[in-house]
Amino acid sequence: MNPNVDPAEIAKFSELAHHWWNPSGDFKPLHDINPLRLDYIDTRVGLNGKSVLDVGCGGGILAESMAVRGAAVTGIDLAEKPLMVARLHLAETGNQVDYRNVAAEDLARELPQHFDAVTCMELLEHVPDPASTISACAALAKSGGQVFFSTINRNLKAYLFAVVGAEYVLRMLPRGTHDYAKFIKPSELAALCRRAGLEVRNVTGMTYNPLTKIYALGADTGVNYILHCVKV
Repeated sequence: MNPNVDPAEIAKFSELAHHWWNPSGDFKPLHDINPLRLDYIDTRVGLNGKSVLDVGCGGGILAESMAVRGAAVTGIDLAEKPLMVARLHLAETGNQVDYRNVAAEDLARELPQHFDAVTCMELLEHVPDPASTISACAALAKSGGQVFFSTINRNLKAYLFAVVGAEYVLRMLPRGTHDYAKFIKPSELAALCRRAGLEVRNVTGMTYNPLTKIYALGADTGVNYILHCVKV
């Protein structure tokens, strides 16, 4: 098994795989935020006609939506059960995504500088070595290619909202989904990106209003955020 993987994380998401495409189930937050992150990516990349890699694609919510926008999408994950769910969903919709059970590091050796855009969303906080994943994403992007990461900030607010609030109070996510110690500050992520040869272009926060139950993009990076880079 690839060293940059936590078997417990693979088991956790494999156990929940059959819920992936239930918009009211355990992955409801992913369904809710997907239009926001999809538009954020499309605005900067222009997905139609582009080759895109989704690293840690899970059941394919983002990957398939990018394919609908006209991109040639490859989705990779190390958990086979979510990939099976993703492939079954393609059979229902008729959309096209190339799903592969391979590590980003291994694919980077196979297809260096291959993709117009690389997305790595809600994954870095689940791997033992985020720097390795970031370097692989950078290696997979063409020169001038766009690279996107989304993850969770590490501070008291993020702990209260993303762990206590989301998992225990509002029960938006299964308990144990996140480990606070693995959260990453925007400054830390930006430094890792620069070290990997990526130029940071934008950092945008994603917020949730528990009263209106609406997600929004904005300046508040206190909890969830997206970081956009360009391969230099």
